Amino acid sequence: MELPELIMKEANKKMENYDVEGFVLGGGNTSADIVIVGEAPGEQEAVKGVPFIGRAGDELDKQFDYLGITRDDVYITSAVRSRPYKWVKTTKKGSGGRRKANRKPNKKEVWAHAPILDYQISKIAPKLIIALGGVALERLLGKGYKITEVLGEVIESPILYTGETRYEWTEKEYTVFPLYHPAAVFYNPSIKEDIYQSLDQLKQYMGEKQ
Repeated sequence: MELPELIMKEANKKMENYDVEGFVLGGGNTSADIVIVGEAPGEQEAVKGVPFIGRAGDELDKQFDYLGITRDDVYITSAVRSRPYKWVKTTKKGSGGRRKANRKPNKKEVWAHAPILDYQISKIAPKLIIALGGVALERLLGKGYKITEVLGEVIESPILYTGETRYEWTEKEYTVFPLYHPAAVFYNPSIKEDIYQSLDQLKQYMGEKQ
């Protein structure tokens, strides 16, 4: 999917003052009924320009297998398209004592790239949007929804898009399904049962809609 030049130009300008690197537009089937919205690229994604590769990508692929779908059945994108990083100390030889580590994108970074997501969703017009994690969920539905409170629920609602100075609500309603970000299980293995319960709910919903 190609973006209008103006959208890219404005996004790049808004991101100039932030510690980010790389750019991942998204990937997959632009005619898909399902759009996956993640948080932001990690190190490998930023280098290769492909969404969800590495450990998180492997975990997402396992979830796709569980649902009976593949990457060819979806379009994968994210709230922020460049990798947000911070400098941290390291003892790794030859590193100079510090390295770049992933960090959660801030609200201004999400705002800077918001028109890109608006454009992609409007072009694809998905029947289902799967929000992976709290950043994606807040970008789509605002602060009124917490991932831990609505995990695995089917939410029929307008979504947020970029207005002149703030987010506005779409006139159209979308179906949004919140899931934990695939990487979350690495930091909190105890949520694995919750993840697969929510995937069961998603599988049931998808089966009803076939």
